[in-house]
Amino acid sequence: MDSDTKAQLEAERRKRQQLKTSAAAMEANSAKNNDMQAPGSNDKMAENNNDLSTLKYDTELYGSGDKYAGYDRSIDAGGSSNDVASVSVTKGRFGITAPREFIDELQTAEHDADEDPFKEILRMRGINRVIADRESDYQKRRHARKLSNEREDGSGGSSYAERVRAVQLESEEAELVAKIRKAEASSSSGKQAGGSKWDVETPAHQVEAQTPQRRKRWDQTPADVHSAVAMTPQRRSRWDETPRVAIGAVDETPKRTRSRWDETPVMGKAASDFGATPAAGGAAIDYGATPVGREMAAGMATPAAGRITGALVQQQSIDTVADPRNQYQTDEELDALLPSEGYEVMEAPVSYVAIRTPARKLTSTPAADSSGGAGFRMESEADARAEMVEDIREVPGVGALPFFREEDMQVFGRLLDGQDETELDAEARRERQALRLILKIKNGTQTQRKAAMRQLGARACELGPAAVLNPVLGLLMAAGLEDQERHVLVKAADRALQRLGAQARPFVHRILVVVEPLLIDEDRHARAEAREVISNVSKAAGLAAMLAALRPDVDHADEYVRNTTARALAVVAVALGVAAALPFLRAVGRSRRAWQARQTGARAVRHTAELARAGVLPHLRGLVDCVGEGLGDEQQAVRSAAALALAALAEAAAPYGIEAFDSVLKPLWLGVRRQRGRGLAAFLKAVGFIVPLMDAEHAAHYAREALRVVVREFQSPDVHMRAVVLRVVQQCVATPGVPPSLVRDDVLPDFVRCFWARRAALDRRHARHVVDATVSLAAAGGGAPVVERLVAHLKDESAAHRAMAVDAVARTVGELGVADIDARLEELLMDGVLYAFQELPADAERSELDALGAVLRALGSRAAPYLQQIASALLWRLNNPSPAVRQQAAALVAHVAPVAHVCDGDDLLARIATVLFECLGEEFPDVLAALLTALRAIVDVIGLPAMQPPVADLLPRLAPILKNRHERVQEACIDLVGRIADRAADRVPAREWMRCCFSLLDLLRAHRKPVRRAAVATFGFIARAIGPQDVLATLLNNLRVQDRQNRVCTTVAIAIVAESCAPFTVLPALMNEYRVPELNVQNGVLKALAFLFEYIGDAARDYVDAVAPLLADALVDRDLVHRQQAASIIKHLALAVAGHACDRPMLHLLNHLWPNIFETSPHAICAVLEAIESCRACLGPARILLYTLQGLFHPARAVREVYWRIFNMSYIAAQPALVAFYPRIEDSAPNTYCRYELDYVL
Repeated sequence: MDSDTKAQLEAERRKRQQLKTSAAAMEANSAKNNDMQAPGSNDKMAENNNDLSTLKYDTELYGSGDKYAGYDRSIDAGGSSNDVASVSVTKGRFGITAPREFIDELQTAEHDADEDPFKEILRMRGINRVIADRESDYQKRRHARKLSNEREDGSGGSSYAERVRAVQLESEEAELVAKIRKAEASSSSGKQAGGSKWDVETPAHQVEAQTPQRRKRWDQTPADVHSAVAMTPQRRSRWDETPRVAIGAVDETPKRTRSRWDETPVMGKAASDFGATPAAGGAAIDYGATPVGREMAAGMATPAAGRITGALVQQQSIDTVADPRNQYQTDEELDALLPSEGYEVMEAPVSYVAIRTPARKLTSTPAADSSGGAGFRMESEADARAEMVEDIREVPGVGALPFFREEDMQVFGRLLDGQDETELDAEARRERQALRLILKIKNGTQTQRKAAMRQLGARACELGPAAVLNPVLGLLMAAGLEDQERHVLVKAADRALQRLGAQARPFVHRILVVVEPLLIDEDRHARAEAREVISNVSKAAGLAAMLAALRPDVDHADEYVRNTTARALAVVAVALGVAAALPFLRAVGRSRRAWQARQTGARAVRHTAELARAGVLPHLRGLVDCVGEGLGDEQQAVRSAAALALAALAEAAAPYGIEAFDSVLKPLWLGVRRQRGRGLAAFLKAVGFIVPLMDAEHAAHYAREALRVVVREFQSPDVHMRAVVLRVVQQCVATPGVPPSLVRDDVLPDFVRCFWARRAALDRRHARHVVDATVSLAAAGGGAPVVERLVAHLKDESAAHRAMAVDAVARTVGELGVADIDARLEELLMDGVLYAFQELPADAERSELDALGAVLRALGSRAAPYLQQIASALLWRLNNPSPAVRQQAAALVAHVAPVAHVCDGDDLLARIATVLFECLGEEFPDVLAALLTALRAIVDVIGLPAMQPPVADLLPRLAPILKNRHERVQEACIDLVGRIADRAADRVPAREWMRCCFSLLDLLRAHRKPVRRAAVATFGFIARAIGPQDVLATLLNNLRVQDRQNRVCTTVAIAIVAESCAPFTVLPALMNEYRVPELNVQNGVLKALAFLFEYIGDAARDYVDAVAPLLADALVDRDLVHRQQAASIIKHLALAVAGHACDRPMLHLLNHLWPNIFETSPHAICAVLEAIESCRACLGPARILLYTLQGLFHPARAVREVYWRIFNMSYIAAQPALVAFYPRIEDSAPNTYCRYELDYVL
């Protein structure tokens, strides 16, 4: 050992000794601080700990172990209260590294910064706007599909032959990958069976001879590898051996040998010239140096910042030298920076040689990427683009937008390049115009979207299919698309396709690739939109183009593509007619080329039946023939698809079409006996839907045979099989001819044992199917046996299972009654129902309460012995601290009230009503709404005279509740006030009713329509109770408000008051109010008259002469709304007085109405035309014809169009009546127009 090494070891030893001394000093200081504490403190702490240990706790609740196990019993006096938990720190080769927790946090910090902080909250609430986030792995396979390449002429996607070749290549690739995976699986299984050389363990004597250290079998190198390595010369490195300590030096640091990591990497022995192009491989590469530049080009494993070729290195060196920031400062610059005095310019040494090769530094070991770490970094282009996108709020030619995302730059980036459009050609300008419209549709406000949607539909042919469809289809394939964006884009594509027609034919395949995934979306609205788009494309492009686009994907290797293709093919068949698509379906279903095509054909037939429903009846035999041969196919997938297609056809054709299934009955029955698993489920489903189509004799035979297989499959663990079995049970037991004894003895026991378990209630859909099947079994075998087996489940510990049992029992007794239920079963039933009610969870649904009420209503008078117990439970729960419990009790009171009235329990209801009245100060709105609903139910059954408390005390308590802002409370309170006003108005003072009127005025502008409707109806009841004068004055004053919705509801209330108190009490005040020179008041009076004549019906014949002058004045007013409202009044008035000899005033009003036929406002012209049609019913078609003939042949086209529109309406409605009033036309030489039969007088 040389002297330098000894010196280094000695210095290291001294350093470690100093560290140990420092640690001992710190421990001594800590002990000194502990001794300086208050005397006796440690003794007190020990005494307290002893006292705690002597306490006796309930071992059943807290366990028999030490309660304080795992906790610190003392506080470290030397520690800090702000110390964090110690984290294990690993000492690396080059120093102490950061904890792993901190490293992971830093690595994910940049990724987490882009995440939405409210994303998880929205997902918990069931709100997820991004479609890709909620897609399953199966649905995400749509991103793997690519749009067909666009042709060079821009006329659409690739040709049919190109798509067929592409699909064939994909199929061959899939087959090859499957073979490779199969070979790998077989080889790996063979190795596992025969053993491997790597599994050989080192002998025990060799392990003992080695240095005692922890080794694994992975550290042992096999013998053959040793021999292979020995033949190849290797460069030794310090990484190849374990560091060892020199003999005799325990604390010595091992010598650090010279390593290749300490040297500057070289480019290689053959890479002396930076300007030369490096070769991809060869012996010129030095594998001992850090791979950069051409080593990376040769495929080395060690990553570098990027591939640096010789030319690039040379260019970087030139740029580095030429950069002014890297050049030396000149003497002039130094003189300007430094003072002239006190400094001396030193001469360079003679041996100094300046380094003029800064490029050498570029070939050193690359440093870590600064983009992911802390510190200063240059702004990247992506960051600059993201900041620019965030600042975009206004696009040239589009205007201000609510938002503009970074993903939109890929499609709409051309709109922001600032290029002068006058220099562009016509096609480029059309593309930009289409992009602006699509951007408004996607990101614009509602007003912008509507206007852009109309323009896109109107100008679709002008802009061209490529300019419109390419951006829309690209956006629909985006990964970050949201529901609203997809909806508007699909709507825009649909509008454009309706106008483009046959021009969209080259884009059919691209449209299908984008729209087909929507057919399997979880949103039913998205599925409906996709079917509409494909239907419109089919009608525009034709059957040949659609089949050419779908044909390559029929036998695609990917099952996802085949699934969506089958659904699209079904939509095409329904849109263009099943008869037109039937030959193609037959050819695909009988294909001998690939079994995938036969499966797709069967699926297409199945989805066609699901869409067309009864429309498949004319083509039923042909569709059955398409899939009939698939029942005996060699592939299980084809057999299952064919059976499911037959099941769908039978379900759609029920109860007809059994003749079409004669050819498949035998294969189906053989399949039921031979199949197992999913295949058996498909065949059972087909048999279950075909059996109800048979006559009673054959149906009973097949149902009995099928039930044997079904009962056997009750124990199947497969969820799909259990769902199919439930459907087949419902079909078979409902078949005429199946004896009830078979259902009771053979089916029901096994059914209850296998399906009525707690796990069945976990899935709502499965639970609903079980309940439906149970009700079907009760209808076939009797209700009492089913109820007897379910009463035990009413007291189950699981709340979901109890709810499921209550629902089944309620539906059974509701449909079948309780006539066959004896007294003992009745007691068990009520005991279970009361237990289910008492154990009702706080979050129980309303359907469970409805089911409990249904059981009580079914029992009727037989529930009398249990009323006292039910009332006690209700009263106790009405005073429960939990608001949910109080709400459930009040909701059940509404169900119990009719039953208690039947059982002569009015006194009991009066006592419950008193408790409800005392609870009207409830602070929770949902509970208050339930209390008001319960009061209304009691009022309905016992009447207001027997109501306790009296109505005079109840109504003043309800008046303040009318001002509650909760909608359910408003609706329930208005209904209750209306019942009181209708049945016991004389028991309440008039001032209370006026208070209610003022409160109801505010409710006329409620958001929910039921609230407004109830408020309007209540006005009529109050007006009838206290007279129309005061109420009408309040309503007429309300016509002066600015809120339009309030004014409309006020007019309806005025009409209701007129209907309730006779029109003559309201009409004078209304006509007098029309004299007020205020636009809103006059329009409100006219609208009130329209509703009034609509409500009173033929009673309007007494008032037509009185209102005629007012209507004539309104029809000639300058305000368009006046004329529109007057036309609406004439419509209702004419229909009301038809047949009552009111021709003179109506003809007068028609003369004032006719000049308004040239109005252009949509609402006004509709009102005028409806009024003319009503006058035709009142005055007869002849008079309308005479008015119409004057302009049928007018020289102005705009005039002719209006008159011909009116004539067409009259011709459609009363064509025979017009013949006698056609004008006489003189006969000409070739023609005879005279009809002498019309001149006969009988």
